[in-house]
Amino acid sequence: MKEALNYQKIGAKVECRVCAHFCRIPDGRTGICGLRLNSGGRLYLLTYGRTAAVNIDPIEKKPLFHFLPGSLTYSFGTRGCNFRCANCQNYDLSQFVRRGDINDYAEVNWGFNLTPAEIVANTLKVKCPSISYTYNEPTVFLEYALNTMKLAKAKGLKNVWVSNGYMSAETLDIILPYLDAINIDLKSFDDKFYQTNCGARLEPVLANCRRLVKAGVWLEITTLIIPALSDGEEMLRKIARFIKNELGDFVPWHVSAFSGEISWKLKHLSKTPAAAVKRAYDIGREEGLKYVYTGNIRETGTADTLCPACGRVTIKRAGYDIERLDKNGHCRACGQKLAGIFGL
Repeated sequence: MKEALNYQKIGAKVECRVCAHFCRIPDGRTGICGLRLNSGGRLYLLTYGRTAAVNIDPIEKKPLFHFLPGSLTYSFGTRGCNFRCANCQNYDLSQFVRRGDINDYAEVNWGFNLTPAEIVANTLKVKCPSISYTYNEPTVFLEYALNTMKLAKAKGLKNVWVSNGYMSAETLDIILPYLDAINIDLKSFDDKFYQTNCGARLEPVLANCRRLVKAGVWLEITTLIIPALSDGEEMLRKIARFIKNELGDFVPWHVSAFSGEISWKLKHLSKTPAAAVKRAYDIGREEGLKYVYTGNIRETGTADTLCPACGRVTIKRAGYDIERLDKNGHCRACGQKLAGIFGL
């Protein structure tokens, strides 16, 4: 265990301020995430230095299409999450933690030991230019992530978060100096959806997206198109308009197909039809976004990066395989600079 950041004592409880839930936690209990334990009036992270998943992934898998395209990223995550998304596909990690009194936590298999220094050394050894904090929500293992990010930055590595965007303002202040890119899952533009499907609220996610762009962190947005839950045309237009008007038309929007059979609690739902994902793609283009991409469907051309000036294909994609047709982040045909970070 490691003492947590961003908490304060309030009477007999401690208030965790790592995310926008601001859980008030009695002694011997954790907050919503199941990872941050009040022990004797001090808050501790239970998963510090304990990793549940490690892989070397294409950066496109995060998904990030405009950040070091074609590179590999050293990826790791822990157990636990501050959301309860019914559609979660990593629920074996995110929803694994039992929530009870202090005696329960000693019996949990948190994963294997992997220190921040070892993560950075491994990344350098396999010659990945970045580390991705992913598989579960990195906000809930902030202290573990932050110490890794500091070491990574000192060694010239890039730091990438794959996040639900529900970190507190204080947490965002702490990570901004070390964060290079982030993909935020904007699940809907309906607060009721966030409450019922995720156990959270929409506005903190929107506020953090605004702050990240303003701070100069490279941001890409992902929306999962779930049949009857997050596939409404007007809702999707609201997301596209938010991205264009409040973040910038250069921010990439990924719209992906849902699969019920691999979800946590929505196994009764069918897979999203390719036509519904393609319609979301068209909505993004109609609303004026320069970079819109489909995921988890077979559709020629909708995962390619098009030059916003002349329409020429500048990066061609088939799954995670890419063909760079640009020239150092510029269109070869007209010279237009593409938005993003294309070199170290």
